[in-house]
Amino acid sequence: MTELQQLTVKQLSDALNKKELSSQEIVKSGFDYIKETEPTIDAFITLSEEKALAEAKKIDDSPRSELTPLAGIPIGIKDNIVTKDVLTTAASKMLYNFNPIYSATAVEKLESAGLVSMGKLNMDEFAMGSSTETSYFKKTKNAWDQTKVPGGSSGGSAASVAAGQVPASLGSDTGGSIRQPASFNGIVGMKPTYGRVSRYGLIAFSSSLDQIGPMTRTVEDNAMILNAISGHDAKDSTSSRRDTPDFTNLIGQDIKDMKIGVPKEFMGEGVHPDIRHAVKEAVKTFEALGATVDEVSLPNAVYGVEVYYIIASSEASSNLQRFDGIRYGYRSENISNLEDVYVNSRSEGFGSEVKRRIMLGTFSLSAGFYDAYFRKAGQVRTLIVNDFKKVFENYDLILGPVSPTVAFEFGAAQDDPITAYMRDILTIPVNLAGLPGMSVPGGFSEGLPIGIQLIGNHFDEEKMYQAAYAFEQATDFHKKQPVILGGKA
Repeated sequence: MTELQQLTVKQLSDALNKKELSSQEIVKSGFDYIKETEPTIDAFITLSEEKALAEAKKIDDSPRSELTPLAGIPIGIKDNIVTKDVLTTAASKMLYNFNPIYSATAVEKLESAGLVSMGKLNMDEFAMGSSTETSYFKKTKNAWDQTKVPGGSSGGSAASVAAGQVPASLGSDTGGSIRQPASFNGIVGMKPTYGRVSRYGLIAFSSSLDQIGPMTRTVEDNAMILNAISGHDAKDSTSSRRDTPDFTNLIGQDIKDMKIGVPKEFMGEGVHPDIRHAVKEAVKTFEALGATVDEVSLPNAVYGVEVYYIIASSEASSNLQRFDGIRYGYRSENISNLEDVYVNSRSEGFGSEVKRRIMLGTFSLSAGFYDAYFRKAGQVRTLIVNDFKKVFENYDLILGPVSPTVAFEFGAAQDDPITAYMRDILTIPVNLAGLPGMSVPGGFSEGLPIGIQLIGNHFDEEKMYQAAYAFEQATDFHKKQPVILGGKA
């Protein structure tokens, strides 16, 4: 990793404001490094070099006093976040040629802040997966070990940041898709409170669960990017009207007297011993920083996976009806009537995991099964929400692991989707409750990163950043850098 690629968002911002670097230097260096390392990492589906360099020149030509502190800093965008005039595929054959005529609100906010999009990042198809192996285009590799998966569905977003290709990226999180790949790649990933960031322009998977969030190498960087993308949006009916604070406000303040709960259900036998050990060490660190840490219980969290796959698949079966071979995207050439257009286009355009979830969701919503599955899942979801409410009556934050394992080998769960689904058991309850959750680097197991998960009450991101920063500064896990085989170290 070159010296320039090692700089954080904050460091780049300071250098730009002092005119020690230009945006064009940073962006050009970024593309040079991406081209060198991309054969190893495979994080990008589409690069926007010409557009990015033009934007960087425009920023350099403007008086710095008229720009935001983030102006001129590169960022990568997950390929399910719509970007005007830039190929946006959701990593699916179904959208292999889709060039949007508008941008997502989150992208517009980034552009307003002057961040420069370097391109669109690989992911699991339509965000359905936890390894980025379901992408139609390529398999992104883990930045620390290219024989291992980067996690998913925001695998490209995580690997690109960990590898130094970009200092920050946007991902989306439906059941852990920011936090799990952040954990696997040793970076910081924040899934904000549901409604904190507009979903307008996010290609929908599960509308009651999806949320866009930032992925960075440090906690402070993460808060800075969340500042840029948060806020009410009239184009998203689920967008919160709550005022958006400066998420860096509490960074650097001590966490003395903060109360943290560790759910006993998150530390069970299915969690690898090295990860349990990392969490216990994190508890000691927080206690040394002045926090009180106790064991708590989320008794209904164990049903989270079952509830999630009924609700998420049901919403997906509805959301993905729009991809029908008629208006845009892939259309089969093997047609003789209108029914063939629908059936063959969807059969050929969707991958196996997407088809599996559409069928599961359609079944759950069908007559005779709606009450037994979808309605029941909604009722258990309420129990999970109530469990969190009860804990947050007495505690500021919840602490635990992000994933039961570190990054696994490619193909490890290809023939066993149930095993793959269970890997999300520690992240899914957060989405079901609409809470903010984040992953911060917390250790290593056999050379692979371990993520520590912090969960906050609704709209408590400031407090989460405060605690995460204190932990980050008390440890050195975030300072370790992967060596990219075939690229620069």
